[in-house]
Amino acid sequence: MNVRDKNLVLSPRWLVTAVITFLFGFSVMGYLTYRNAYEGPPVPQEVRVTDGTVLYTGDDVIAGQQIFQKLGLMQYGTIFGHGAYLGPDFTAQYLHLSGEKQTGYYAGRGLSPADAAAKVRTEFRENSYRPESGQLTFSPDRARAHAELIDYYRGWFGPLQTQQGLKRPYLNDPEEIRKLTAYFSWAAWTTTAQRPGTEHSYTNNWPPDNLAGNRPTSGALLWSVLSLIALLCGTGATLFLFGRYEFLGWHAADEYSSKMEAPDKMQLTPSQRTVAWYFLVVSGLFLLQGLLGGVNAHYHVEPAGFYGFSLGDILPYNLSRMWHVQLALFFVASSFLAMGIFLTPMIAGKEPPHQEKLALVLLGALVVVVVGSLTGEAMSLKGLLSTGGPWFYVGSQGWEYLDLGRLWQILLTVGMLIWLVILVRGMRERLRGEHPGNMPWLFVYSAVSIPLFYAAGMLYGKTTHFNQVEFWRFWVVHLWVEDFLELFTTIMVAYVFMLMGVVRVRVATTIIYLDIILYSIGGVLGTMHHLYFSGQPEVHMAFGAFFSAMEVIPLLLLTYEAWKFMGLGAPAGTSMLSTAADMFPHKWAVMFLIAVGFWNFLGAGVFGFLINLPIVSYYEIGTQWTANHGHGAMMGVYGMLSLGFFMFVARYFVPLDRASNRAMAIAFWCTNLGLACMLFLNLFPVGLLQLRKILATSYWEGRQPEFFTDPMVRLFEWLRLPGDTLFIIGILPVVYLAVRMFMNRNRPRVL
Repeated sequence: MNVRDKNLVLSPRWLVTAVITFLFGFSVMGYLTYRNAYEGPPVPQEVRVTDGTVLYTGDDVIAGQQIFQKLGLMQYGTIFGHGAYLGPDFTAQYLHLSGEKQTGYYAGRGLSPADAAAKVRTEFRENSYRPESGQLTFSPDRARAHAELIDYYRGWFGPLQTQQGLKRPYLNDPEEIRKLTAYFSWAAWTTTAQRPGTEHSYTNNWPPDNLAGNRPTSGALLWSVLSLIALLCGTGATLFLFGRYEFLGWHAADEYSSKMEAPDKMQLTPSQRTVAWYFLVVSGLFLLQGLLGGVNAHYHVEPAGFYGFSLGDILPYNLSRMWHVQLALFFVASSFLAMGIFLTPMIAGKEPPHQEKLALVLLGALVVVVVGSLTGEAMSLKGLLSTGGPWFYVGSQGWEYLDLGRLWQILLTVGMLIWLVILVRGMRERLRGEHPGNMPWLFVYSAVSIPLFYAAGMLYGKTTHFNQVEFWRFWVVHLWVEDFLELFTTIMVAYVFMLMGVVRVRVATTIIYLDIILYSIGGVLGTMHHLYFSGQPEVHMAFGAFFSAMEVIPLLLLTYEAWKFMGLGAPAGTSMLSTAADMFPHKWAVMFLIAVGFWNFLGAGVFGFLINLPIVSYYEIGTQWTANHGHGAMMGVYGMLSLGFFMFVARYFVPLDRASNRAMAIAFWCTNLGLACMLFLNLFPVGLLQLRKILATSYWEGRQPEFFTDPMVRLFEWLRLPGDTLFIIGILPVVYLAVRMFMNRNRPRVL
């Protein structure tokens, strides 16, 4: 049977449009990759004083970056605005302190304060790098300030007993201090030195600081305005099309005729039974991740400990946050792997032999990666792996979201490839009878994208400098998480509703193609909104701002279609909120999917767009508003989605009894209300206060740890406690259900 003999469910125009938009997005990304590679800020071979003295070398800068990575300082504070939010931004910190010292030198020689400040700004703006020799020249006063900052950081990273507030890593090697300060110096230099051929710095004049003469560029204002226009025009056009063409969007089948057997009667395949093991691991990861989130939040109100106990000596903030972020990814990824394994036999109609063996091998590999990476990260941050040793491979790479050592990153990618083999092997017979543009093939395509785009995080090495690392890191953080996992999500949700008999295959396929087209238009190039101020050329800001605005459109559609979506998961004539749906076996799975729609719009859409405008991001990057978006999008969307998958699968192992229903209800309401409290009683108001502080003073001052000692800020930080407690309570029923699933994994089916 050739392709022409196989029926394409939709018009070929859908497939052609999806391919064109996909190719357009990645063609432009290829162009941006080229621009980034050749126009990033240089790392000079040598930094010399005007008298010829070598201050530090390019090798010192890279060595300092490696120290920064090994010690997990990106999970303590930020560099170029990226990282953790409780510590300072090291770029802004070095820049501001250096400027203060130089202003003091000039004022001491008789210059007025205004003239001294003007001289510092002029000196900072001058780009004295010479590409033909690879040399960067500093004035004697700038070199003097650098020497004093080496002493400053020697004390700042001094013995723990001398440190006040949030504990920092202890560095006792003078050479490590010197190299780390060289890295901060290079980073600060890129923020003020004029990019050749432009009127702004390599970082588009970020961070905002009057002392350094950094103010928003005209491009930041222009592209903010144009992105708003893009959003309004795109939203209007999309809503017009949805109003004009009735076949777009979610629509229930004419009659409710479920093709899916009752959960307690369905005969599970061997590979589906192994999923009980997966969700036992998922629940454990989720519990540990939630507890660490509570610890991280407490560091905001008691930086030195935990209710008087010196927790920072055992579990420092940078390690607890690193584990918290990594466990969030592991928890979500594990549930996606499990759901893919569980759905494959339902889609294919049968299962080839020995699938369960592959599934158990994958589970074992997953456990090895989780335990190995968390252990390696602890060893790296505790100083048990030397800078010249294997820290990069078995310890911590030190980049947020990709902290795990390269060895564990490779093994995780191999695990995803094993998962892909399981899916393709299970779908093989079904694929032979399907057009390559139909849902089974789309399911496989999206599965292929998951290991493929995660592997983009290995396109940089141990000695690659920050600008290049950030470019590829966000291919994982944005393209992998926000685009291709989103696509795989849409396909799995569409399949669930189709198998339940509440939507027809044509509707489900249309929704998937809409997702591909809309995310190809906005999501692919929208990746660049993370890179406004990381040293990329301004063209990255232009594409990132304009197209990231488009990302909000599919999230608006979720709200536009919300009521229809809510009615899909219940039997005919009822709504998910009605009493008649109480005994519907998948009620709570659908309720979690509804929550995903809500948080997708609010956490990813509203809070995401709030900080994506370049002019807003210029002031708020690395503040609690970034954390506000991160929690709303990561936990609100992918966390709730993982719990939705969990509840769906749980019904095939756990009877529809009062205890399981109550556990699912508690999990739903506690996690959602707890998350809402985190955002609205803590992260959003604290972020607002922090933004106000930055606008009134400087970015440096708003990012200093002392900001969190303000009485109003401390009040809002304590207000997070009820939300965190409620959220953690909501995790306990998930653990209970996972244990019941595991105990019932081999129970006989009711025929």
